[in-house]
Amino acid sequence: MPLAGAGAVAERVRTAKLLRACIWPDYYGITFRNPRNQQLDGIDIDLSGEFARDLGVRLEYVESSFARLIPDLLDDRCDVAMFAVGVTAQRQQSLKFTQPYLQSDVYGITTRASRSIRNWDDIDKPGIQVAVQAGTFMEPVMAATLKQAKLVVIRPPMTREQELESGRVDVFMTDYPYSRRLMASADWVRLVPPPKPFSLIPYAYAVKPGDTDWLAQVDQFVGRIKSDGRLDKAARKYGLGDIIVAK
Repeated sequence: MPLAGAGAVAERVRTAKLLRACIWPDYYGITFRNPRNQQLDGIDIDLSGEFARDLGVRLEYVESSFARLIPDLLDDRCDVAMFAVGVTAQRQQSLKFTQPYLQSDVYGITTRASRSIRNWDDIDKPGIQVAVQAGTFMEPVMAATLKQAKLVVIRPPMTREQELESGRVDVFMTDYPYSRRLMASADWVRLVPPPKPFSLIPYAYAVKPGDTDWLAQVDQFVGRIKSDGRLDKAARKYGLGDIIVAK
């Protein structure tokens, strides 16, 4: 698609014929690097490829994370973040977002052997250690929610799985895509779903503020993939059909 009336970022993409997309390579079903073959796959690997083809440019991935997301965009390390970024009030203070294309609630992950966490109501109790990944939308959500349990923020090189399996935390909070990875790959974990919607968060693509032309280009792409079936096809390929935002 032409980049008519392009702003600074859109103009750079056009002249360099290069789209730099920030991804988090540990995000199962979204932008995940398979440890067996080092290949990337997931809905946003497929869709970023579609976006680059629509623009007629090459695609380059820049490894990021939710903790580094904002500085990576503001410092021009990438042109767009395409890894199912939760649209939170905190992020909206620093970034601009497209229309949402997915949404997810919060889910708990505990061990099958856990005696302290049997259901959702067991999470916020005295003595319970509740882990979240630093920078994810679960961090502010759980910080505002927990009244009795202790919030534990996990930062690399530590992982939520390591902390849970070691017994240093009782449960960790994640989203729908990441919970699918764990349920498929770890027979020692157990899903703890909320009994009713808890904190539905829309997911979108993010860009730095100040370039309305570029934001419009990315948002128009999201609109196209909703209407032409590419979003539905990619979501169902990775088992995410239930969390599409179709309109």
